[in-house]
Amino acid sequence: MFLATKNSRIQKIHLAEISDKEISLYIKREDELHPFISGNKYRKLKYNLLEASKQNQHTLLTFGGAYSNHIAATAAAGFEHNFKTIGIIRGDELANNLEEILRNNATLKFASEHHMQFHFISRSEYRNKTTPEFIAKLKENFGDFYLVPEGGTNNFAVKGCEEILTEEDEKYDVICSSIGTGGTISGLINSSKNHQKVIGFPALKGDFLQNEIKKYVLKQNNWSLNTNYHFGGYAKISEELITFINNFKTETQVPLEPIYTGKMLFGIVDLIKKDYFKKGTKILAIHTGGLQGIDGMNLVLEKKKLAQIV
Repeated sequence: MFLATKNSRIQKIHLAEISDKEISLYIKREDELHPFISGNKYRKLKYNLLEASKQNQHTLLTFGGAYSNHIAATAAAGFEHNFKTIGIIRGDELANNLEEILRNNATLKFASEHHMQFHFISRSEYRNKTTPEFIAKLKENFGDFYLVPEGGTNNFAVKGCEEILTEEDEKYDVICSSIGTGGTISGLINSSKNHQKVIGFPALKGDFLQNEIKKYVLKQNNWSLNTNYHFGGYAKISEELITFINNFKTETQVPLEPIYTGKMLFGIVDLIKKDYFKKGTKILAIHTGGLQGIDGMNLVLEKKKLAQIV
């Protein structure tokens, strides 16, 4: 069976800086679902793999940047379930010295080791990746394939993410998730109960995600987005965020990556400190994985002579 249905464990979080706030914070450890297909990528790929198989497709083609968690997870899922995988990678300059890139980029190295074929394109070409003309050109080059969108979000992905919450999670008042493309939070909204509030923490600037999420959700009145914790935009971080992530791991033994889950937890803790939630609130934060990206971010931090994520 493709990526069997699993339920991840829930861990209570104890942090000194919010210990007096009478708020209960828990984290659902989706990062532990699979050693390589982690967190929400596991959920998003599950039904896409099943659909590809139903269509008798043997090749998965998808898109991503050089440090994409989705690229790594798709390569691993394809390898595990006997699909050929093709990654359309943003940045045609990366093809100039691929051997060196693979030595220094843990994400692409991992994907290559799991037999993903790369096709590097310019950033201007990449912006056209969803057009029918561009897809037709890809089929001319690579033959027939099952297309998995960038980030993995489509109806099959949302269906998989609806399985994150279980009946046991009905006791939580607030469900929190980081947001990239909107698929994970859409699934959480659909499976949440009416008494629950779902809060999304976008990793990107802008309000465009509202409309993306509305394409998939069945409920319109129990969710909101908090756009105050993106730290300047996608993959932008600060020393304050790094310090928070390292201190969080020291206190809780829970590792966080800086693109998504680290920013979400920073936001939740900051809101708790500011008394945003009423006393007695039980919060469940979803750990969406992505820990493989820490190595790549540490290379960037090292070049900037900043502290590293431990």
